[in-house]
Amino acid sequence: MDKTANPIVLEAKGITKRFPGVLANDKVDLLLYEGEILALLGENGAGKSTLMNMLYGLYHPDEGEIWIKGERVELKNPRDAIDRGVGMVHQHFQLVPVMSVAENVMLGSEITRGGGILALSEAERRVRELSERYGLEVDPAAIVEDLPVGAQQRVEIIKALYRNADILILDEPTAVLTPQEANELFRIMRELTARGVSIIFITHKLKEVLAVADHIGVLRQGRLVGIAKPETSTEASLAEMMVGRNVILTVEKDEAHPTEPVLRVENLMVKDDRDHFAVKGVSMAVRAGEIVGIAGVQGNGQRELVEALTGLRPADSGHVWLENTDITDFSPRKITELGVAHIPEDREKHGLVMSYSLADNMVLSNYYRPPFAKHYVIDRDVINEQGERLVKEYDVRTPSAQTPAGNLSGGNKQKVIVAREFSRPTKLLIAAQPTRGIDVGSIEFIHNQIVAQRDRGVAVLVVSAELDEVLGLADRVAVMFDGHIVATLDAADATRERVGLLMAGSVEEAVG
Repeated sequence: MDKTANPIVLEAKGITKRFPGVLANDKVDLLLYEGEILALLGENGAGKSTLMNMLYGLYHPDEGEIWIKGERVELKNPRDAIDRGVGMVHQHFQLVPVMSVAENVMLGSEITRGGGILALSEAERRVRELSERYGLEVDPAAIVEDLPVGAQQRVEIIKALYRNADILILDEPTAVLTPQEANELFRIMRELTARGVSIIFITHKLKEVLAVADHIGVLRQGRLVGIAKPETSTEASLAEMMVGRNVILTVEKDEAHPTEPVLRVENLMVKDDRDHFAVKGVSMAVRAGEIVGIAGVQGNGQRELVEALTGLRPADSGHVWLENTDITDFSPRKITELGVAHIPEDREKHGLVMSYSLADNMVLSNYYRPPFAKHYVIDRDVINEQGERLVKEYDVRTPSAQTPAGNLSGGNKQKVIVAREFSRPTKLLIAAQPTRGIDVGSIEFIHNQIVAQRDRGVAVLVVSAELDEVLGLADRVAVMFDGHIVATLDAADATRERVGLLMAGSVEEAVG
């Protein structure tokens, strides 16, 4: 149903926002109708999050007007936006892990009774009521850190609804969700719009946009370049609108020519943060000149496996070999010095120092070695020169290599990590969720770089919750379920249906 017959609930008119050296938004006009899902697409750095932050009162436009429900508004802070019914769920959740669901939801809008005592039971009742009304299944008394990511996101949505939001901004809501959790989110979004809530949905995943959106706005280099309808759009047409050129959505690679094993894992046992075994007797090998992809629903031991291989987590038993060296429980630095490159799952926690410049982040692995240091004295000129070169080579969208990493969009942060890890000699590349939360143009670039590493003779291990990514990149696919490698398939045998069954634990059906 065309929602343009419904009232306009939010309008941006000629919104412009500048930062030093960057025109983030350039005269953007945008309409949101009551009860619709408006998807907002664009490359990393296209200005999507900046625009949404202005609609939520976090930033203030340099030019232009914001209208909410027919009234021109000046949003000085998020409280102004919340008071007008605007809620925002950020890509990185704004939750206190050690507090309960109800405590998180009421934080900043506390209910009290006589003597200023928190009325926690009343908050729990309201959370339960919202949960049931919108199909947002969550236990109000549960501690947030004990919840899976999909449930934490439901808490964020409840938090907005608790404050009477009827305009909801979802910034990259599926970036950390499994396919099952994403499908559940789409069900919730449809339920919300059926009850009159209007949603702006920021994402990079074109399949999701076509499946759930009523209208699609596309930003490129800070400007709105068009509004599309899902029924007349394709993934290819949307990708071209985003990037301004034809984008190849499938991985192009020649046949692999693997040689000797570089990584060997033997009966590896690894515990998680709760002291339970997450990796249970894993044995595998990755040869020089091949890409092995690990497929699996997130939470089946992949994170703990990668952390053990890269020295971030101790192994309980078993062995990890890099060529002829037993590197089990080596430090991350020692493993790096032996020629292992690592694209970490959490780029902000393990990949970058947010306050450091891009140039400094690009030498985190080897800043203390020549040519970046001489006699333990850092050569700033050499570091800066390499930073500027890699910014150009890896198409990092930034004013300069001196920009702090924290100022970049997610995809550009990922490019900085890729530039650092690929710009030094390596034998083994371990890439965990290498394209999570980034746009199609950046995905194409990073996939090409990974294949180029393979073709140089590097052994590549890719771990991804995106099944299409694993199937597109891998020469062999290992499927992980409940801490075990339940099967390893050649790419030709790794059909979506077969791998999907293995990911769900149906080993006999998949093999049979």
